[in-house]
Amino acid sequence: GAVPAAGGVHVVNNNAAALVLAATVLARGREVVVSRGEMVEIGDGFRLPDLLESTGARLREVGTTNRTHFADYSAAVGPDTAFVLKVHPSNFAAVGFVADTPVRQLATLGVPVVYDIGSGLLRPSGALPREPDAATALAHGATLVTASADKLLGGPQAGLLFGDADLVARLRRHPMARALRVDKLTLAALEATLRGPEPPVRQALDARPERLTARAEVVATRLRADGVPARSVPSQARVGGGGAP
Repeated sequence: GAVPAAGGVHVVNNNAAALVLAATVLARGREVVVSRGEMVEIGDGFRLPDLLESTGARLREVGTTNRTHFADYSAAVGPDTAFVLKVHPSNFAAVGFVADTPVRQLATLGVPVVYDIGSGLLRPSGALPREPDAATALAHGATLVTASADKLLGGPQAGLLFGDADLVARLRRHPMARALRVDKLTLAALEATLRGPEPPVRQALDARPERLTARAEVVATRLRADGVPARSVPSQARVGGGGAP
């Protein structure tokens, strides 16, 4: 499988739906502990706190905007804690005087850890070393990992939930799962993305600078042949699009 550490996988229609399903099943009427620095706004003005509270969960914010320590989580966890939520900010980056708590530490708190890795890397990427991936998150003790199937994975729009087989089966059996399911064409597109050939997103991320330079030179040469002044120049680019800051 694409993520061997996952005992089970469930597919819904986007990553927001994956979080809604997880919170509905695990946290209705209970607390979700989350860092203040990870209360993000996603596309189209939707905000994570509003999304989670719509499921009936209660948010317990800990830490500060720029620094949240293990002790902050530890002090907040109690009998009413449904899970600790860690959210990767895939559309911005906090720099400077910052600190967060890695999943490996959160997994020692004795409660489930749900990790929203956002952009959908299934395994570590040399091109994006700072982006989390599902395989590593599970190996470090996350109970459930949610991610997008588009963005960095390069597949159709969908949400992925990876985790323990029994937990994923519990999510799949909930009535909300029916409302959030994807159609057969989406599943077929996702399977094709995982089986190959390599999707364009992966090709772009792995493209070598020298190959891009050669491609630009070809375009510039053809333009000059048609009388258009053109030359290739080095530049920098970012993934963007909610894929990576």
